[in-house]
Amino acid sequence: MDYKKILEDTDALIHGHFLLSSGLHSDSYIQCAKALKFPWYAEELGYGISVKISAYNPDCVVSPAIGGIIIGYEVSKHLNVPFLFAERTDDGTMRFRRDFDPSQFKRIAIVEDVITTGKSTKEVMELLHEYGAPTVCTASIANRGNLNEINGFPIKTLIELPLNNYKAEECPLCKDKVPLVKPGTRKFTIGL
Repeated sequence: MDYKKILEDTDALIHGHFLLSSGLHSDSYIQCAKALKFPWYAEELGYGISVKISAYNPDCVVSPAIGGIIIGYEVSKHLNVPFLFAERTDDGTMRFRRDFDPSQFKRIAIVEDVITTGKSTKEVMELLHEYGAPTVCTASIANRGNLNEINGFPIKTLIELPLNNYKAEECPLCKDKVPLVKPGTRKFTIGL
């Protein structure tokens, strides 16, 4: 299966000047929701990840909300294990709500849509640690950050897309005064 083609065919891989949740700037952005809105692609992507992580024998899949919910659910469906997700609270910390309790699980896979710096995955790992719930691996549809592991745990990914990321003070797009866009659930343009 050509997973990159799925992203391209659904316009999930876009180009411009973007502010990533990591604080980095980029000339490309992967909006997996555009691909995951099609159930047949969500199922195919979920199956692909489930095959890659099945050797770790996870007994639960956990994802950070919002971006990881659909793909995490699809992976858990193919592995036939429970699915939980962590959400950001008003103060920005990652927490479990809805009476989700990961402490009963012993082999948790963390599944995301896109990994750039691993920040969200690390936050979920720390949260799982608070519950005494061990992580066995991490996975994503796309790894745009050239990472091989997060906190010592392997990353299994469908697509390695090392895209250009810049610190704000080093961003050539800022220097060229290309308008900066924050994609995702809260969209705004920052004039330069």
